[in-house]
Amino acid sequence: METTETRVAVLSILVKNRDSVHKLNTLLHDYADVIIGRMGIPYKARNINIICIALDAPQTVISALSGKIGALENVMVRATYADA
Repeated sequence: METTETRVAVLSILVKNRDSVHKLNTLLHDYADVIIGRMGIPYKARNINIICIALDAPQTVISALSGKIGALENVMVRATYADA
């Protein structure tokens, strides 16, 4: 049986528009099986939400999720990877 190599990564997400939160949560639910943990901080002084998602997944899955999140209106995402 072939095993797919996975990577540990953190997605840093800034949400500037609360209208995008439902779509973001739906995406995260779809990828729940590769999410290690999640931390969200509402920063009311700047009217943004800061979310960090820790993942253990194949590179293609991390890239796909990051791309889908980045396509949401007023949402920015960056991925940081642990050393292989």
